Amino acid sequence: MDRNQIIGIVLILAMLVGYQYLVPKPAPEKKPAQQTQTSKPKSASSAAAAIDKAEQPLDSAAARAQFGDFASAATGQEQEIVLENNDMKVTFSTLGGRVKEVVLKNYKTFDQKPLVLIDKESSRTVLELPTRQGKVDLHQLYYQTDAQSGPVGGQPKQISFRATTGCGNAVEQVYTMPAEGYVLGYDLKMNGLNNTVAGQNIRFFWEDKMKQYENDFMNNRRAATIDYLTEDENFDKLKESDASEEATLEEPVQWFAIKHKYFLSAFVAQNTPLQKATFKALVNPGDSIVKTAIADVSLPIADVQSGKGQYKFYYGPNDFQLLGDVAPEFDQNVYLGYSILKPINKYFFVPVFSFLEKFISNYGLLIIALVVFVKLLLTPLTYRSYVSMAKMRVLAPEINEIKERVGDDMAKQQSEQMKLYQEVGVSPLSGCIPVLATMPILFSLFMLFPNLIELRQKAFLWAGDLSTYDAFITFPTIPFIGSHLSLFTVLMTASSIAYAYYNNQTTPTQPGPVNMKAMSYVFPLMFMFVLNSYPAGLTFYYFVSNIVTITQQQLIRRFVDEGKIRAILDENRAKNAKGEGKKPGGFQALLQRQLAAADEARKQAEEAQRKARPKK
Repeated sequence: MDRNQIIGIVLILAMLVGYQYLVPKPAPEKKPAQQTQTSKPKSASSAAAAIDKAEQPLDSAAARAQFGDFASAATGQEQEIVLENNDMKVTFSTLGGRVKEVVLKNYKTFDQKPLVLIDKESSRTVLELPTRQGKVDLHQLYYQTDAQSGPVGGQPKQISFRATTGCGNAVEQVYTMPAEGYVLGYDLKMNGLNNTVAGQNIRFFWEDKMKQYENDFMNNRRAATIDYLTEDENFDKLKESDASEEATLEEPVQWFAIKHKYFLSAFVAQNTPLQKATFKALVNPGDSIVKTAIADVSLPIADVQSGKGQYKFYYGPNDFQLLGDVAPEFDQNVYLGYSILKPINKYFFVPVFSFLEKFISNYGLLIIALVVFVKLLLTPLTYRSYVSMAKMRVLAPEINEIKERVGDDMAKQQSEQMKLYQEVGVSPLSGCIPVLATMPILFSLFMLFPNLIELRQKAFLWAGDLSTYDAFITFPTIPFIGSHLSLFTVLMTASSIAYAYYNNQTTPTQPGPVNMKAMSYVFPLMFMFVLNSYPAGLTFYYFVSNIVTITQQQLIRRFVDEGKIRAILDENRAKNAKGEGKKPGGFQALLQRQLAAADEARKQAEEAQRKARPKK
């Protein structure tokens, strides 16, 4: 790099830093959801008021006024029933007949505490039944059950909660605890309540103050959201950001999921979809809560009265391998990238990763095996790319001769080079296509690794958790870098620069206004700032990939004889001179025609200028 290029790069970086500090930031746009940060939304306030009111003692008159026919179930003694399988422990309460706490037994928080996905302090629910005497929150009633706490055996176990009216009619909530897994069946039944129910839909309100389970709080906050699937199977979600978001849907939804970075709390309708859905993800910038997620939906009363009030809760990891059988499109909760990249992750990387897990327990070694496997598959493309570069090296003396003969006329240089390529039968794009073919793989992994729960809390070398950055060095916050330096990212950057150096030694300089050899050293440094806070597993993959690529090209180099390539090019030149050579087709022919047309236009312009000059 010459002095002007270095000065230019420094000035650009200085402008970027100056822009961050000197340009005034616009005032934040006020959104309806953000305005509710200082006070709870109306639906949340009414739900909280209903729950707080339930905690106050009631006399018989007050109970009758508030709960109507359910007054006899408005008082009682709370009991807890705990059921557990190998994957989760669920605590049910007779107060509300609802799930009070869920502990995921196979996972820990970032500070190695039990991962409590749902508890009394963070999760509040309302199940509001419209009756002829007013609305009754079924989660404020005391239910009867004969279930006992204990482990679930080899078969699913049912637990039934029943709240009766004075006339002997009842509301029944039945849960089915699986023998394994995270799907909790839920049936809501109305027995003999046709004269009590007003005929309107049942409101289900769920407020979850989302806890921090991973070490990077701001990354947790950005990832926290609510996903949902509409009736016509269109997957959507609230925007993942560090600001408040909300959506009110006209179309019914089949399910919704309160999504942490790696865990889900979801509600699924098995029959008629949920009506009048409103979803909110609220942020209080000064709060230690990641986000407050609010889901407000209606359960069709016709389903419940006809015995079709069948639903499912999912409390568990956001693991692609587990979600496919929960509900339609439920595996979309795991983000696998843009639509063009998603098939690569879904049908290649995820199955390959799952296959390697069966044989390799160390995830650092697994990533190395994944790199080697991918590089072996791409060997034909890598070989073809190297041969193309070898051809360009062989032609380098003739290209330099063209530059000396033509001078600084770039259009003329390109035209003459295309003629040379045509004479010897070389396509300048043949070296680019293999490289471009590998780009979707790199971008697919860029999307996949931050969402792979398999890497969560898996240690390798100095990285204690491959699903987040390895803070090898920490320091006060620095613009563009943050408060830490990831050693895997530094190694990735160093290997990228080493690969660029190696590649530049074997690649002839291409004409153009930009020195691509110099830029090949700048890009790795730019990506170091971008990837410094990305998962250590991703930067480790890129680091190993660079090392394997250099090794692979060194091996290929031993099998490529540039003398034979020179002979083949000379033979092609002789054939083309006799008209026996293969004519270029496709994009190369189009490019050649465009360059020829540009050269002809240039000649005509020069001739017109020559004729327009006054004669002396």
